[in-house]
Amino acid sequence: MDLTKIKNPAFLKKLSTEELEVLAAEIRQFLIRKLSVTGGHLGANLGVVELTLALHKHFSSPTDKLLFDVGHQSYIHKILTGRTDRFDTLRQYKGLCGFPKMVESEHDVWEAGHSSTSLSAAMGMAIARDMKQEDYSVVPIIGDGALTGGMALEALNHIGHEKKNLTVILNDNEMSIAGNVGALHNALGRMRSAGKYNRVKDELELLLKKIPAVGGKIAQTAERVKDSMKYFMVPGMLFEEFGFTYFGPVDGHDFKDLEEHITYAKKTKGPVLVHVITQKGKGYQPAETDQKDKWHGVGPYKIESGEKIKPADAAPAWSQVVSDTLEREVSREDRLAVITPAMILGSKLDKFQEHYPDRLHDVGIAEQHAVTLSAGMATQGMKPFLAIYSTFLQRAYDQLVHDVCRQNLNVAFGIDRAGLVGADGETHQGVFDIAFLRHLPNMTIMMPKDENECQHMVHTALTYDDGPIALRFPRGNGLGVEMDADLHPLPIGKWEVLKEGTDGVILTFGTTIEMALEASQMLKKQGLNIEVVNARFIKPLDEPLLHDRMNKHIPIVTVEEAVLKGGFGSSVLEFAEEHGYKPQIKRMGLPDRYIEHGNVKELLAEVQLTKEQLVLEMKALLTASNDKQKRA
Repeated sequence: MDLTKIKNPAFLKKLSTEELEVLAAEIRQFLIRKLSVTGGHLGANLGVVELTLALHKHFSSPTDKLLFDVGHQSYIHKILTGRTDRFDTLRQYKGLCGFPKMVESEHDVWEAGHSSTSLSAAMGMAIARDMKQEDYSVVPIIGDGALTGGMALEALNHIGHEKKNLTVILNDNEMSIAGNVGALHNALGRMRSAGKYNRVKDELELLLKKIPAVGGKIAQTAERVKDSMKYFMVPGMLFEEFGFTYFGPVDGHDFKDLEEHITYAKKTKGPVLVHVITQKGKGYQPAETDQKDKWHGVGPYKIESGEKIKPADAAPAWSQVVSDTLEREVSREDRLAVITPAMILGSKLDKFQEHYPDRLHDVGIAEQHAVTLSAGMATQGMKPFLAIYSTFLQRAYDQLVHDVCRQNLNVAFGIDRAGLVGADGETHQGVFDIAFLRHLPNMTIMMPKDENECQHMVHTALTYDDGPIALRFPRGNGLGVEMDADLHPLPIGKWEVLKEGTDGVILTFGTTIEMALEASQMLKKQGLNIEVVNARFIKPLDEPLLHDRMNKHIPIVTVEEAVLKGGFGSSVLEFAEEHGYKPQIKRMGLPDRYIEHGNVKELLAEVQLTKEQLVLEMKALLTASNDKQKRA
């Protein structure tokens, strides 16, 4: 079949099982071929080919609402809803989004880049449906890893209580971004091994009916035996206790098994959970045999071997520098414990876990728990280091405010993917953390200019005992600088002058340091001497340096790869106001809107965060400053 001719999933209703199997194979080959060039979330999508086809065959999207939790497993859904011809642009600037996107299709009814949201959204849709007296199915598809998210459990509790008609598809592949942890994971394991509960229950009921009613005892106990059988067959029966009718486990790669159970589910009143077992990476041997889930999200690769295509002699990843430094610090700091919310591989902590398993605690997809757990450890004199992505730290804001900062606890935060991340787009851009951390009392925030400064900042975070401290670092690889053999703490709040200058000053940090130095060099060729300062401590500010520059009345440009509203530049303006200065200040950063996916350089150009624009802004400030002095 020519997949580009698919415009609507309705055609699936006419296909036989054999035709569906052929189509599934074609889709797998298409994905393996296309993602070898563009990269993307390969493993998750190869695992849900049959499941997505079956759901679209037995439900009628977009009337029926299919909600993909997280959303990175929606590629087959995009193919079936008319977007095959855009896969060459997947996750590229102005191209096809790697997650569901309402502006792309009416079939995308829920947008999600973070896990554990689909059940709450689905319940909201079901309530709206019933209030409006409409008739359609609501079908959230959620992974087993996402069930560790507290929000998912809150939704399960509410759904079971309200008894709304809702069909939850639990896609159980035994692995999220990393191996799942916890009691829920173990409970699902017991369910997998228990076999088909409902089928056994029905057979038991038929057997009981055949027993002659000899004496009242059998008649009285028959129902109790039948009901208690579920606890024997499926230990705990967690979902039925939540108020769901449970179907499964179902073979997620067997169309007949899927059809049978989806049909049962559609006929059943109230909340239903269909437990589907899938294999992540199904149909591509390198991904099928991947035990560490390195095929969850991939860059370009060679199809034949599965070898990843990477630039030769690349500098180490920022997250690897942090992880390696943590390993060095273990021998010095016996209070150190590293916490991660299901991001061992993403945060490059796999070696740390191998070498120091007792020092690393993976709490699953549970960011709120991770933050407060770290706070609890800190109350007992430990030094917790929470390795977390900027975009995921957003989910634990109240815990930051209430549990960490309010109690001024010594929790260190390693905030990965700070700044623009590119291909994963607006749900993953790490651009808000400065704004939501900076205004919290007791919080210290820093960001390195290179890997060497990064390792010293890790050491600084672990030796700092005056409250919470956050180390931001970007996605991708470092600069390849020489690394110091010995580590030392940086003086808190002390900035670094990288280039002297008297005509104006650029205050910046992290990823925009290079831009500032290049802009300063361009301005030097025009006869202007511009100072560049590595404002590596975003909070607290280097107040002596700011007093000095503002007393000199030289123009200041602040540059940050983060939102302008409430960001670093805002703090410099606040400093000026608080101390009665009226300097010429221009803030450069990200505008008040969500930044979509694309190459980071393209995104920076789109928002005019470039060296060329920095040159223009500084020259405009200098002109305004000169005009002001002439009028004076």
